[in-house]
Amino acid sequence: MELMVIATLLRGHYRKYPFILAFVVAEFLTVAAEIPAYWAVYQKVKHATTQRSWLYSLDEVVLQVLVYAVVISLIYQATARLKSRGVVAGGVVVSAVVFALVSFFIHYSIHPSDPDAIGAWLTPWTRDLNFCSAFLDLGLWFLLISSRDRDPRLLLISGGLGIRFTGEAIGDSIRQVAYRLRSTPISLTGSVVVTLVDLMCLFIWWQAFREKVPARVTSLVPAKKESGPPPTTAPEAEKL
Repeated sequence: MELMVIATLLRGHYRKYPFILAFVVAEFLTVAAEIPAYWAVYQKVKHATTQRSWLYSLDEVVLQVLVYAVVISLIYQATARLKSRGVVAGGVVVSAVVFALVSFFIHYSIHPSDPDAIGAWLTPWTRDLNFCSAFLDLGLWFLLISSRDRDPRLLLISGGLGIRFTGEAIGDSIRQVAYRLRSTPISLTGSVVVTLVDLMCLFIWWQAFREKVPARVTSLVPAKKESGPPPTTAPEAEKL
């Protein structure tokens, strides 16, 4: 699905949505990089668990930064006609960064030298970031709905992001419960939820970039008829 989205973006949409292309490419590369690390854990290679945890945490930080950039860029596009566009974009960036830092310092309470400590603070931190991203995406959705000229493709992209953020927040919460209970089946359930919503988001994006949708959808309210004399018919025109 990631390669399909990348292929459709490279047909020309990447010019308008460069951060989405960067995010999907980074996600594909991080998944490819994590495969050997997970395989080493299954093979019980020495220190493989610690290396996998650090690689996973690094990938999560990179992807969270990129997904923040995606949401902010979409909000910037949706506020193209607002006079206070720069103020809105600046406020969104500052609020998102402050929220991420505050949440990090709250959850970073266990020493990272412990292999299990990374998951202890990273999972609730990414959960909070997903909730924040979902809130920003909700604001983007309201901006698009309230606009007179609506962009159907942007609506689909925003809808896919909303599903992704909400599902990932739920999955991370389930995995946090699993960490406390030391339950592998519960942790696997949370991972399945995260995987399914990620695939759903990618499928929606693929459809949004693949289909030829109209550039804008204007309001359904019919335009007012202009006052004036009725148009002349052909015989009347000949008499004139």
